[in-house]
Amino acid sequence: MTAADPALTALAQGWCALSLLHGRIEAHIERALQAEHGLSAREYSLLDVLSRQHDGEGGHLQMKQVADAVVLSQSATTRLVTRLEDRGLLARYLCPTDRRGIYTNVSDAGLTLLAEARPTNDAALREALDDAAENPDLAPLVRVVESASTPVQPVPSVGVPS
Repeated sequence: MTAADPALTALAQGWCALSLLHGRIEAHIERALQAEHGLSAREYSLLDVLSRQHDGEGGHLQMKQVADAVVLSQSATTRLVTRLEDRGLLARYLCPTDRRGIYTNVSDAGLTLLAEARPTNDAALREALDDAAENPDLAPLVRVVESASTPVQPVPSVGVPS
């Protein structure tokens, strides 16, 4: 295949449309969360991911798993955790069975803020999808997003121990 190959051009156009849809949605959610709750979309996402942990087997996420879930590098995730911990929204503690492990939980204040922000996030997502559905290039992608009924799980890294 060459660069002028129609299949490659269509693939590139599809990727651009998906990227555009993601950018529009993220920007809309970011503005709404910042205005109403002083949270970035990444901060909201981190609180949401960490709030789903539980005390059962495999219920606590390692930092790499958290980073994969919020689509950030491990170092960026650690900085984000530190910022939210400094705001009193998260708390770190040692793993009771492995003193080398450190867990992060959402504090009561973080859970309260998350509960307050969830309707804002959901409404902003709905608004952004409705706006995008008006664009003929984005409408098919909106339908795909709307038809997805199961959450996407992070794919484990191949060959890298978790």
